Amino acid sequence: MKTINELTEKIGINHINEMQGAVVKAIQHTNDNIMVLSPTGSGKTLAYILPLVCMVDSSSDDLQAIVIVPGRELALQSLNVLRSLGNDVRGYACYGGRPTMDEHRQLRQLKPHIIFATPGRMNDHIDKDNVDVDSVKWIIIDEFDKCLEMGFHEEMSYLINRLPFKARQILLSATPAEEMRHQTILKSNFKVMDFIPKDEQISDRVSIYQVRSPQKDKLEVLGKLLCQLGSDSTIVFLNYRDGVERTANYLKDCGFVVSYYHGGLEQKEREAAIYRFSNGSSNILVSTDLASRGLDIPNIKNIIHYHLPDTEDAFVHRVGRTARWDAMGDSYFVLGPEESIPEYVEAEIKEFSLQDNITTIPLPTMATIYIGKGKKDKISKGDIVGLLCKKAELENNEIGRIDVKDYYSYVAVPSQKLSRVLQRLAGEKIKGVKTRFEPLNKKMNKN
Repeated sequence: MKTINELTEKIGINHINEMQGAVVKAIQHTNDNIMVLSPTGSGKTLAYILPLVCMVDSSSDDLQAIVIVPGRELALQSLNVLRSLGNDVRGYACYGGRPTMDEHRQLRQLKPHIIFATPGRMNDHIDKDNVDVDSVKWIIIDEFDKCLEMGFHEEMSYLINRLPFKARQILLSATPAEEMRHQTILKSNFKVMDFIPKDEQISDRVSIYQVRSPQKDKLEVLGKLLCQLGSDSTIVFLNYRDGVERTANYLKDCGFVVSYYHGGLEQKEREAAIYRFSNGSSNILVSTDLASRGLDIPNIKNIIHYHLPDTEDAFVHRVGRTARWDAMGDSYFVLGPEESIPEYVEAEIKEFSLQDNITTIPLPTMATIYIGKGKKDKISKGDIVGLLCKKAELENNEIGRIDVKDYYSYVAVPSQKLSRVLQRLAGEKIKGVKTRFEPLNKKMNKN
């Protein structure tokens, strides 16, 4: 069994922070039910996964922990955190948008110790007897404020009542849940570990600016602002799906390389959008508030509120995407003629002046290639690296993030070398099988 220090060394962390240390100690050395309140970006996922890895019996095939999350993206990212620790604890992510039967088959083969799941999909597997929950010792609810919203409440109640009552409950969030005052589905004897600064609405490493638009339609001002911000990673938040697509299409027509993201997209489209943004293939993500939670992308510099946040919590979660860990970040309100900064914003607001002479469209440094083969074809990351180095003559350090899915793969390469790489891969085989190599940027920008 590995120690906490051995696990953190695996991912290049010398010291866990104060919150993580306290949560690790509470989970490992007490039997308390725990509620952790800590700012977005402070590392709550690692805080509960580290002690779980040390406490789970990896020699057993029993399911020992269920982690409930509000969306598929957080399920997948939490699973990736577990895998990054390089340990014998098996994890699996369950979520909607793919056949339950496929997940059941993989669950039966893998026999995971930890399942990361959305409430509805977890209920589905329990209904079908696809998992045996009698052996579960830990129930973790990540972003419990979101999970306990009224839209989830019935599913959550149904799920919690079917899990072992003796199991410990560990709740984590960046904001308290109003529904906690009225809920009856959780245990009442929680040890509350509150790490949210009482006098700090958002991190003091975030600067807040307002940008004035003389017209109600603020797209032109948005474009000028993005030009001035340069190639830094930026999320543009809107409140509605149609607004996201309209804004993304406007920016694409101007020449920006954009990913867009909302709940109406198919799972594969959402994964591709986030993948391109996180690996540097697009430096702009246009999204609803869906992107304000569950995305662990470390180097986001700018947050732009094209539409004003509906609530203070929405504002806090949006801004929490930047200035993660010890980084600095900026947040911009783009205000139309009749708009003003919401009263709940407590930070100092600075005026941001647009410069008309900055018109160069900032472009990303990386580009993503879609490969039409994946895990089901016995393709590994090593196979992709070998192909790119041998056939495309890339250096190892030029190859960016690689994701191998069941039936396809993504790989990031330098954008200035994309055309050459695709030319050299045309007609090539990977592990003896001919496949497709396509630029994902071009494919997604046509959607």
